[in-house]
Amino acid sequence: MTVDPEILGTTRRSLHGVAELLLAGPQYRESGTIRLRVLDGGFGTVRAPELRVDGTELVAGDRVIPLNGATYVELAAAAGIEAGAPQDLYKDGCGVGTQETLGVDAGAAAHIEECLARGREAMVRFAPDATPVLWPEHFDLSITVDEVTYGISPGDSYLAEPYAYAGPSEPRQGAFWNASFGAARPVRLLPGATALHDFFGEARDRAARDPARRP
Repeated sequence: MTVDPEILGTTRRSLHGVAELLLAGPQYRESGTIRLRVLDGGFGTVRAPELRVDGTELVAGDRVIPLNGATYVELAAAAGIEAGAPQDLYKDGCGVGTQETLGVDAGAAAHIEECLARGREAMVRFAPDATPVLWPEHFDLSITVDEVTYGISPGDSYLAEPYAYAGPSEPRQGAFWNASFGAARPVRLLPGATALHDFFGEARDRAARDPARRP
């Protein structure tokens, strides 16, 4: 699926803000965890309060609230929660203010949510005993197995489109490792969950045999 980069970026920023300010923040204040999960059609909390994004809507109990055109404060009031990020846990984040108006395009949101869902499917197949976590600070889905982190990002300052990545705790040498943190591949070059699974598998194998990067 091709999405205009500017529309994709605006939608990603808005959804990142939802993940941090409307899901992880309220969940941390009530249940003490910032972990989120990818769901069919979106993403949501893992503990109380029960909140989720479904396409372009925030779902809180029986309330279904459109995201586009609202501020985070307005959405929080409609959902019966307080908008705000988890406090004093990390330095990075969405950089979005609670009074900012969301711009959520349906096509871009569907693309982001599909990439995250494909990543979840590939990770579950790759490492059935690991639980994929959607982390609100970077808005990426990941697992860590044998000191290598495998993940899917919907895009960020490194690459402004969804990409898969693998990051050994100790960086490796070799052509496969094309990023400062390890290896990254645009999701558009990895069609289907099988291709993502195979990328994770190759990263695991290369991490086991490639030498560590020299300082």
